[in-house]
Amino acid sequence: MEQSGTSSLLQGAVQDLASCVVSALRSGDHARAAAPERAADGEAEGLALAAVRVLGADAMLPSTLLPTPPLPGELAVFREAVEAYPPGADAAPTVLWSHWAMRRTLWRLDPGHADGPHREPDAAWLEDAPWQLLTHQLAVLAALAVPGEDCAVARAAQHRPVDVARGFVRAVRRRDWRQAAGAGRWLTLLEGVPQTLGLDNGLDFVELMGGQDPLVALQVSAARLTRTGVFV
Repeated sequence: MEQSGTSSLLQGAVQDLASCVVSALRSGDHARAAAPERAADGEAEGLALAAVRVLGADAMLPSTLLPTPPLPGELAVFREAVEAYPPGADAAPTVLWSHWAMRRTLWRLDPGHADGPHREPDAAWLEDAPWQLLTHQLAVLAALAVPGEDCAVARAAQHRPVDVARGFVRAVRRRDWRQAAGAGRWLTLLEGVPQTLGLDNGLDFVELMGGQDPLVALQVSAARLTRTGVFV
């Protein structure tokens, strides 16, 4: 019962944080953005750090896509989340990549006080992955779908635009709005996406059907900013 309650609190904290990111992306008002300020209560602070870790590099997405620097408080919380939750020795590839993305984001936003990310994790498992698995994994790693990012995961996506497009359509048909939004975000960065996909209309539909979920809204908002070229 206690574990279930903690899980519910964390899910709520992640959704609240995602809502703040969405508000900042849509309004350009950085004061409404990203990582929370440090909490006075220890339990609340731990929950806030865990929420940042779950959202990953997207917790700082307004500072990545908008021409405004991060606030000192949110940057401090993000840095603490990076340090507090290193991946374990048996961590899944997506966990390793998520942590790598957070370290890279921290280094970009605060290069004077952060080391660069370690060597990229392995991404060989994506090269021959079936298109369904590829789309699922890319959606999980959608925080890496930012303009100018050059890493093995981004290159794997760039080599398979048609497969990602197929995965996007499949996710929409299955009403998996989170996966559809994450795949759509990647598609805004890829060359060779079939024109028949109708990505803009597809993103509109995903937003309409799943936009009440802040995690869906975050991905769609990021995709729109990338699509229109409104980013740093």
